[in-house]
Amino acid sequence: MKKILVHVRDEDYDALVNTLEGLYYVTDHVGDVNEFILFAPDEDVNDLVEKIRDALDLRYNENMIEVSRPEFVVSTYLQRAEKKAEEKEENAPVEKLLNSVKPYTELDLEKVSLTSIAGLVALFGLFLNNSVIIIGAMLLSPIIGPIYSFSVNIALGKPGDALRSVGVLLALLGAVFLLSAIATFVINPFIPLPITEEITGRIVTNPIYIIMAVLLGFAAVLAYTLETPEVIAGVAIAAALLPPVVVSGIVLVLQPVSLLSSAVLVVDEIVGLIAGALLAVLVLKIGPRESRDQIAAGKYVFRSAMILAVLIGLLVAVTLFVGPGGPLV
Repeated sequence: MKKILVHVRDEDYDALVNTLEGLYYVTDHVGDVNEFILFAPDEDVNDLVEKIRDALDLRYNENMIEVSRPEFVVSTYLQRAEKKAEEKEENAPVEKLLNSVKPYTELDLEKVSLTSIAGLVALFGLFLNNSVIIIGAMLLSPIIGPIYSFSVNIALGKPGDALRSVGVLLALLGAVFLLSAIATFVINPFIPLPITEEITGRIVTNPIYIIMAVLLGFAAVLAYTLETPEVIAGVAIAAALLPPVVVSGIVLVLQPVSLLSSAVLVVDEIVGLIAGALLAVLVLKIGPRESRDQIAAGKYVFRSAMILAVLIGLLVAVTLFVGPGGPLV
């Protein structure tokens, strides 16, 4: 159940009343604006907000829509409304999606710190050949955020923010790669570091990794959009992507001959996860409200899908080339 508070100037009052015809709401006059308060089931909020937007001229500061979640509401009318909405499919409002991905279009110390710590913990888990430690490291990593942000921003026709999200992702992974290489270089002279099974398993690449990454990207973004806690949805993506990046830093120091194969695996995972995330937002029908914006967003989605398809094709070829049985093995 959501509470919708609408501030509207006198000139738009009648238009909003007509829009809300048949719905129960409370009105009040506050200062120079009229205040409408209404409640709606979660499943109806997106459509209702869109109708209200159409009735208001939001270029005026007096017109404003606020959506919040009350702790509880006692009303037989709302109980009936919720019962009618039970079979409807709930879609997250566009504004909520944009607000949720905005932090991942900018790089900050917190994201770098968490990802770096997760990378170091994964490094120790790899050298100890301990999968529990490796998976535990994933709980710290915010890697799902930039991937989710890219897919949502592309679907909403915001390519600039989408590219910034990719930049944040690459910066985080670059920090993990450098930190892993430096840590390995510093520790190895004092404590000889072994190439364990957990490491070798992430050196040999295979086209199946791309398929796995697509599925993980799809499932994680689907869960994230449906308000599954980020820590749960993000573990799958972090577990797929972070250890291979750490392994690339390790082999750069200890086994440079394996760097190419390790790097290809990392690129496989990145492209596959992004492709899966983009597929998820398409299945969820995430897009702009306005028809004009929908057309522009569709073009960006199509171009992104084509680029990803080409990259996946190239990566499959390269993976077969450097993978088991390939000419470089």
